[in-house]
Amino acid sequence: MAPGRNGQNGLPRPAKLTGDSDDEKMDLNLKIDNLLPHAKTPAFIYILTFFAALGGFLFGYDTGVISGAMILLRNSFSLSTVWQELIVSVTIGAAAIFALVGGFLNDRLGRRPVIMGASLMFTLGSIMMAVAKDKFALLAGRVVVGAGIGLTSTTIPMYLAECSPSYARGSLVSTNIAMVAFGQFMANVVDGIFGADTKDGWRYMLGLGAVPSTIQFIGFLFMPESPRWLISVGREEKSRRILQSMRGALDIEEEYDNIKQTCLEIEREQQSRGRTPIIIQMLQIPAIRRSLLVGCSLQIIQQVAGINTVMYYSATIIRMSGVKSDEAAIWLSAVTAAVNFLFTLVGLYLVERIGRRPLTLGSLMGAIVSLAWLAVGFHLSALNTPAIDTIESIAGDSHCSRYRSCNDCRKDLDCGFCYVDLPTVVVNSSCLPTSYDDPWRSTVGRCNSSSLSGGVTWAYDYCPTPYSWMPMVGLVLYLISFAPGMGPMPWTINSEIYPLWARSTGNAASTFMNWTFNLAVSMSFITLTESLTRYGTFWLYACLAFAGAILLALILPETKGRTLEEVEGLFARSWFTRSWFAGSADPIQSLNPQTIQYVHIRGLNRDGRESELDSPE
Repeated sequence: MAPGRNGQNGLPRPAKLTGDSDDEKMDLNLKIDNLLPHAKTPAFIYILTFFAALGGFLFGYDTGVISGAMILLRNSFSLSTVWQELIVSVTIGAAAIFALVGGFLNDRLGRRPVIMGASLMFTLGSIMMAVAKDKFALLAGRVVVGAGIGLTSTTIPMYLAECSPSYARGSLVSTNIAMVAFGQFMANVVDGIFGADTKDGWRYMLGLGAVPSTIQFIGFLFMPESPRWLISVGREEKSRRILQSMRGALDIEEEYDNIKQTCLEIEREQQSRGRTPIIIQMLQIPAIRRSLLVGCSLQIIQQVAGINTVMYYSATIIRMSGVKSDEAAIWLSAVTAAVNFLFTLVGLYLVERIGRRPLTLGSLMGAIVSLAWLAVGFHLSALNTPAIDTIESIAGDSHCSRYRSCNDCRKDLDCGFCYVDLPTVVVNSSCLPTSYDDPWRSTVGRCNSSSLSGGVTWAYDYCPTPYSWMPMVGLVLYLISFAPGMGPMPWTINSEIYPLWARSTGNAASTFMNWTFNLAVSMSFITLTESLTRYGTFWLYACLAFAGAILLALILPETKGRTLEEVEGLFARSWFTRSWFAGSADPIQSLNPQTIQYVHIRGLNRDGRESELDSPE
C-alpha cells in the first residue's frame, strides 16, 4: 500500500513499518492500525442497529415472558410438570431447527429477507398465543415464535457484524444481546403488571410481543442488505453505495477492495471444491475447523452454565427459595431481569476496552462462584424447614402422613405442605396428598380448595425457610457475573470468526448447538431438581461451567480490533502457540512480533490444507 493512502475509515494512514521478517512486519503494521484515530460512526449505523436489535428484544421477550406467565398458565390449564417443561421447551426446539434453516436461507436470500420473515413469525405466533383456547393451541403459538427466534438468533449478529466498522463491531453486535436482556426485563415487567389478572393476564403477556415485531418489519422495509452478501452475489455497485452510507464517507476503497478480494478467493475455492456441502468443507480445513470448535464450545458452555434455566424459571426458582406469593415471585423475577439488562450494558462498555477473551473468562469464573452460592443456599434452605406437627384424620391413611418435615413432604411429588403462617412462626402444619396433574391444592383436608380460607397456606413447590434470601442473592450475583461476558460474547465472537463463505453455516451450526443444549437444560431443570435435589442441580451447573472455563482458557483467541478478514488468520496456527493468547487491551504495550498474530488466508489448497500465508501488503 502506498504511504498516505486513506485507511478503512477515510483517515490519513502513515507509511507502513517494515521489519526484518514478514511476521515482524505484519505485527508492526497491526500496531500502527490500532493507533489510528477512528472516524465518527454515522447515525445511520445506529438506526440500523436499533431495528436489527429489535429481533434481540423479541428473542428476550418471548423467552422471558413465559417465566411469569407460567404461574398463571399452570392454574388456567391445570398444567402438569411435563406440560410446563413442554411449553417452555417447544419454543427452544423450534429455534434449534430454524437456526439451521436460517443458515441456508441467509446464503440463498440474504440477511434482510430472513429478518423480515422472522418478524412476521413473531407477530403470528404472539397472536396465536393470545387467543389460545386450550394448551394445544398455546403450544402451536410457541412453536411459531420459536421459529422466529431461531431465524433471528442466527441472522442478526451476523448482519450487524457485516455492517459494522471494525473498531465498533464488538459494541454494535453486543447491542443485540443487550436488547435480549432488555426484552427479558420488559417481559417480567409486563408479567408483573398483568399478574394480578389470574383469568386473562397471560393473554396480554404473550400477545404484546406482536408490537415490537411489527415495528421491526416496518423498519426493515427501509434497511439495506449486508454489503458483504451483495458482493458475494455479484451486486457490486449497490454494495459500494450501501457501504458508503454505512461508513459516512465516499472513500471506502480499501475496505471494499478487501471484501471483494475475499469474495473472489472464495469463489475460486468453491469452484475447486465442487458441490461438497459447506459444513463438510469447514470440517476438512484445519483453520475453519478450529474456529467452528471455538464457536460451538462458547454456545454450549453458555447453556450448561445454566443461564436460561435462571431466566426461564426465575419466578419458579424464587418460589422454590420460599417466597409464597405468586405476584411477589413475578416482581422479584423482574428485579433479576433488570440486573441482567444493566450488567449486559456493562459488557457493552467493556468489550472494546478489555477485549473478548478476558471478559468471557472473567465472567465465567464469577458465574461458577455464584452457582456454588446458589447450591449452598438451597442446601441450607432444605436443612431448615418447618417440622410437621399435625396429622389430619381425613388424611391419616395417606403415605404423606408419615413425613415429619416440610422438606421431606415437598420432595414427594404426590404430597404438599399445608400450614398456618403466623408473622414469626409456622404452626398447625401437615403433609397432605395431592394430584400430580393438579398439584395446586390437596385432594383432601384443609387445603382441598382453590381459594383457601381460615389462614391456611398450601405449599407444593416450596417450603417456608429463614434462608430464602440466599438463593435470591445468588441469582443476583450470578447475573451480575454472567451478563457482561458469557451473555453477549458467544454471539459476538461467533459473528466474527468465520470466513464469508462459511459465515452463514458456521453461525447456523453454533446457534443450533446453543438451542439444542438450551433445550436439554430447560427440559431437564424441574426433573433434575426432583431427582438430584435443588442444590445438587446447581452444583452440577457449577461443575460443567468450571470444565468449560478450562476449555476456553486453552482455545479462545482475542479478536478485538481486527477486521473480519483479518480474524480468519487467527486460526491458521496451533492453539498452543504463544501468539494465540495475544490481543490485550493495550495495543502498544509492546512491539514484540510474538505479541500479536496478524495473518490472512489468501486461499486454500484443493486438498484442504492451508496455503501459504501472505502479509497484508
